Amino acid sequence: MTNNQDERIAKMTFASVYPHYLAKVQKKGRTAEELHQVIEWLTAFDKKRLAQLIEEKATFEVFFQQATIHPNADLIKGVICGYRVEEIANPLTQQVRYLDRLVDELAKGRKMDKILRVK
Repeated sequence: MTNNQDERIAKMTFASVYPHYLAKVQKKGRTAEELHQVIEWLTAFDKKRLAQLIEEKATFEVFFQQATIHPNADLIKGVICGYRVEEIANPLTQQVRYLDRLVDELAKGRKMDKILRVK
């Protein structure tokens, strides 16, 4: 990834992407509650805090600065947007791609305990 891509991702607002996440999972028969559960697992943001961040139009940079990333997030592996998430060097870009990967897994019908890396 180039620095331009990293900067573009950092400046993107979570509020602009969230409706796409929601539409993607709902189109595949999953619920908003399941999406929120996945987001909360990764970031520790409850539904109320998530709504505040959307309302504030927080950038991904601010969003992930305020997040408490789950200790098992490094167990998220796979390819998203042509890149292996475990090999992305920029920490913010990697965290955004972690979220993208979890949303993809949810949309593909993966079981919640697998998505949330329950051992």
